[in-house]
Amino acid sequence: MALFGQFLPLNPNDIHLPSILQPPSWGMWLGADDLGRPLLDRLITGAQTSFFVAFWVVSISALVGTSLGMISAWFGGVIDLIIVRIIDLFLAFPSILLAIALSGLLGPSLENVVFALVIVGWVGFARLARAQTLSLKRREHVQAAVALGAKNPRILWHHILPLLTAPLIIEATFGIAGVVIAEAGLSFLGLGVQPPDASWGAMIRDGTAYMLVAPHMVLAPGIALLLVVLAVNLFGDMLRDKLDVKNKRYNKLS
Repeated sequence: MALFGQFLPLNPNDIHLPSILQPPSWGMWLGADDLGRPLLDRLITGAQTSFFVAFWVVSISALVGTSLGMISAWFGGVIDLIIVRIIDLFLAFPSILLAIALSGLLGPSLENVVFALVIVGWVGFARLARAQTLSLKRREHVQAAVALGAKNPRILWHHILPLLTAPLIIEATFGIAGVVIAEAGLSFLGLGVQPPDASWGAMIRDGTAYMLVAPHMVLAPGIALLLVVLAVNLFGDMLRDKLDVKNKRYNKLS
């Protein structure tokens, strides 16, 4: 729905006063909010917001983190020491608190949410890429490329990065779940998408004032958030099992 919602006749910001706090019905499947806006339309629009943030945060974080991790492990020495200390510095501070602080300093907007989450999201990719590169740089085909005089960018791009693809994809799937939760949390605090644009976190925040009279305002985005994060985590587990070479060899032997 996030991908194809833009082609649907959605009216997420249309205010219909007679429908204020209307419960779910055949005419309005998920009911209406405190301004009479259809919750289903706003739920789909909020899915587009989460997809936009997750796509750009994970893509940029993977690019930056993988590059820094590979460079750190390949060159070693002072470069590795500096990058590792930067990673340790980011790990020593709670990532969500840093994202809240950055979003508060930069101001509430979708672009600033993406920037704040990228600042705290690249660390996981960097640690993974560094650990994998330290192991892969000792492989025979990499040593052969070095002996043949291949340049460092070519070795990293053609001989090491392809072997990092599988673990990076798995890391990205779990990163998507974390970003969706973080974006909802920032929007819940008023640091993300601003009204009248829809976001699952903002929808949950607006619905907390009407929990007793209109619980569907919280249940609809809350269940959607739960199902998306659960689905992404299960997909990540499935990918990990499918791409684990050791498990495949064990299953064949058994």
